[in-house]
Amino acid sequence: MPKLCIVLTCQVLLAIAGALGAAHAQETSANVRLLAAARAGDAAGVARALFDGATPNARNRVGETALVITLKNGQTDLARRMLDAGTDVNLAAVNGITPLMAAAHGGHVEMVRTLLAKDAEISAIDRLQKNAMTYAAGQGHAEIVLLLLRAGVDPNAVYAHSLTALMWAAGYGHTETVRSLLAAGARADLKDDRGKTAIDIAREGNFSETMKVLEAAMKSPVP
Repeated sequence: MPKLCIVLTCQVLLAIAGALGAAHAQETSANVRLLAAARAGDAAGVARALFDGATPNARNRVGETALVITLKNGQTDLARRMLDAGTDVNLAAVNGITPLMAAAHGGHVEMVRTLLAKDAEISAIDRLQKNAMTYAAGQGHAEIVLLLLRAGVDPNAVYAHSLTALMWAAGYGHTETVRSLLAAGARADLKDDRGKTAIDIAREGNFSETMKVLEAAMKSPVP
């Protein structure tokens, strides 16, 4: 190959490498700006970062996407923006928290409905061995509990330490959630790994109204 051709080829390759490097740097910068804007609740900043080429599935150092960040912060409009941008609805953070778990914990009913419609995984478990149902039940978000039940969650599913959703709701005195679970077929006679039923757990917290509902359920158990 003539010397001039070799020189020109090297120059072309260097130019391509430089362009690729610049593009990568621009994308990385856009990703950083996207995550910062999501954390700050800056809708305009999120839009600019996406326009500049940010990856919707970009994650911070703990593995959270902008979708998870906005849901944890209760910024549902921004969360919808990230869904529209194509964020993976099942991409979990390092601790295992998924968008559905974040929405369930925060009580964001419409977001839970949207995520379920987009095939969010209902049985995913995080590092604390909790999932969307245990978060919703423990926070007393009865409507979200019902949505998860309709999506196929077993009302008598057993989680870490043999706890059920009913026990999680009872343990925090969420009477309406307890009623919803019982109506869906949750059993009040199941026991955790300490040998305690939901009513025992409610008693530990002195939740008298919840105890009354569970006592009535124990007298007329589900067949």
